[in-house]
Amino acid sequence: MTVQSRQTNEQEIVRFSAIERQLHWVTSLAVLILMATGAILYFPALSTRIGQRLLIENIHAYSGFFVLVPLLISMCGPWGRSVRADVNRLSKFADREWAWFRPSRHKHVELGKFNPGQKLNAVLVTAGLSVLLLTGYALRFPGPFSVDVRQGVTFVHDWFAFAVAILVFGHIAFALAHPQAMRSMIRGVVKRDWAEQHAPRWLKEYLDREPSVE
Repeated sequence: MTVQSRQTNEQEIVRFSAIERQLHWVTSLAVLILMATGAILYFPALSTRIGQRLLIENIHAYSGFFVLVPLLISMCGPWGRSVRADVNRLSKFADREWAWFRPSRHKHVELGKFNPGQKLNAVLVTAGLSVLLLTGYALRFPGPFSVDVRQGVTFVHDWFAFAVAILVFGHIAFALAHPQAMRSMIRGVVKRDWAEQHAPRWLKEYLDREPSVE
């Protein structure tokens, strides 16, 4: 490999804008607070040891009501163009991408900015948080609901919380196992050779949009 080609492969390109990174970390903090306070409220041993149950309940409730607010704000206005573009990418599965879930064809799928696993995780986490928000509201303001309804809502809320926790831990494990992807959410950039290997379709789009990077 020539010096020029090495320099080209080591070139850094922007993967996430500042608003995208801020959205990710603010939402992540809210979700981690929800998981921590939810665990304290759910497990009697933790609740008894830590105490301050009313305070924990309030932190849990307000964090839950807040958790989707950063996403809504970041999608508004001209500053949210990159966020809206990523939401559009994450919500759409091309027919060819479903083959990514089959190990025998995994390497033959030309991926965009996000792989199908990331897309599925994002859709499931967002859906799970939406259900938790609705059920959490019913638990926080139980007045209009009967005892049977509140019991059913509690059951749904608890199981969706466990499901979202599993998805979040899986996301964290994936990020730790892929330092370049993690770095892109911290600094916003990835090396071009990483994009060529993991997101070639997105790289082509990027180069078409930013010819000056050549």
